[in-house]
Amino acid sequence: MSKHTITRADFRFSHRLRVRWAEVDMQKIVFNAHYLMYLDTAMADYWRALALPYEASMLQLGGDLYVKKSTLEYHASARYDDLLDIGLTCARIGNSSIQFMGGVFQGDQLLVTGELYVFADPTTQTAKPVPASLRDVLNGYEGGEAMIDIQLGSWNALAEGARQVRTEVFLQEQRIPVELEWDDADATAVHAVAYNRLGMPLATGRLIPHAPGVARIGRMAVNRVQRGVGLGRDLLRALLKAAQQRGDREVVLHAQRSAEGFYAGEGFVPRGAPFDEAGIPHVEMFKSLAGQPV
Repeated sequence: MSKHTITRADFRFSHRLRVRWAEVDMQKIVFNAHYLMYLDTAMADYWRALALPYEASMLQLGGDLYVKKSTLEYHASARYDDLLDIGLTCARIGNSSIQFMGGVFQGDQLLVTGELYVFADPTTQTAKPVPASLRDVLNGYEGGEAMIDIQLGSWNALAEGARQVRTEVFLQEQRIPVELEWDDADATAVHAVAYNRLGMPLATGRLIPHAPGVARIGRMAVNRVQRGVGLGRDLLRALLKAAQQRGDREVVLHAQRSAEGFYAGEGFVPRGAPFDEAGIPHVEMFKSLAGQPV
């Protein structure tokens, strides 16, 4: 891909941001060094698109990304309050290096191109071979492949992944008492766990009987770093489909009030007054499955 002919169509991934007042110089245009910050900001979301929590993934891979060389070529200027789209793509993977190409766009106009990064040993910060698993993830993403595999099954089959995510989210992050987290319902529930292409569990939920023809979804949890990219939505839809396929006509859940808007966007309706559960405000919500595509 020639950096002189880059268009938005060259990028599967794009991150949107708005130019802030502090990023504009005395010429009333974005100060040149901020474009590197824009690319690095987009890089964080690129790893989310790969379903790779950066710190945990680099630890598992035994390496890290260090800037060996970065270049910028300026074509036009961005100004205060402009809405920019930052495209990133893995342009080349060598034996021990990864080259990322970036493009900063305002609409369809290319403002800046850039390239950066290398894979290295975190102890010595010297180049090391790119692991085959990371190579597979990068090539797969740029080839349009899915980055997540959602598996449904029993507690015996999925306990390790489900337990890891729930421990991180409910016990460590939300500080829910351990005696309230684990119950007998796990043994009979249908569990869903979303794994990335390194086999790391990133999200989980479960489906249990609530009443005749009514299922209850619970223990919905998404890795903190991976929130906001649709993972919870995909997991919820997988559980709804499982409920519908076994003949349930309605699904209920206890939504944390902070997640009420998310569930409302998926067709759930509040029912009854809010209440506290494990010290966290909740509200019951339901969705009819009768004649509804999931």
